Amino acid sequence: MTILLIEDDAELGAGLRQFLRQQGYDCLWLRDGGEVAAHWRQAELAILDRQLPDGDSLLLLPQWLALKALPVIVLTARVELDDRVAGLEAGARDYLAKPFAHVELLARVRAQLRPLGEGQLACGDLKLFPARQAAAWRGGEVALTRTEFDLLAMLARMPGRVFTRDELLNQVWGYQHFPSTRTVDTHVLQLRQKLPDIRIETVRGVGYRLSEGAA
Repeated sequence: MTILLIEDDAELGAGLRQFLRQQGYDCLWLRDGGEVAAHWRQAELAILDRQLPDGDSLLLLPQWLALKALPVIVLTARVELDDRVAGLEAGARDYLAKPFAHVELLARVRAQLRPLGEGQLACGDLKLFPARQAAAWRGGEVALTRTEFDLLAMLARMPGRVFTRDELLNQVWGYQHFPSTRTVDTHVLQLRQKLPDIRIETVRGVGYRLSEGAA
C-alpha cells in the first residue's frame, strides 16, 4: 500500500515517512507540489500539507483527483471552520490540525484505507453491500452488475463531488480495458433505470456526481 506524503517541513516529513514505513506502508515523500501529478497514480492515499512552498495545495487538489480518485488527508495549522470546509469541498476526505500525534494520523489512514468489503457504504437512503454487489434503496434491494456497482460505489464514496468521464473510466474500468467515454454514459443510464429515484446528476461537459442526499 503506497502513501503519497506532500509536506515541505523537513523534520515532520522525514519523521512521518519513517513512521509510516514502520507501520508497513510504502511512503513516497515530496516537499512541494511540482512533482505530485507525476506520482499521484502510484498511491492509494495522499497526506497533503495545505501550505506548500508553491502555494495553497487545495487549489491544485481537484486537478490531482481528476488523475485518480484517492482518499486525501489534509494536514494544516489552519483550523477555522471555513478552512476545514474548504478542504472537504476541494475533495479531501479528512482534515487533521497541526500539531498532531502520529498515532492519530495512523488511525485516520487506516480508516480511509479500510476495504469497502468490511461493511456497507451508505449515502442517504442508498446502501451498498460489497459482498453481494447489491444496492438497497429505501428498503428495497436492487441487483447490480459488478461494473454498475463499482461505478455507483465510486460516486457514493464522495457524494457531491464531480467525477470526469475519464476519471471514472480510469478507476472503474482501468487502463488495461480502456473503452470510450460513451461506456460511462451507458452505465449511468443503466443505473438510472434500475434506481430511477436516485440523483446521479450530469454536469454538462464534465461528468457525473451523486447528490449529497442521493435522492
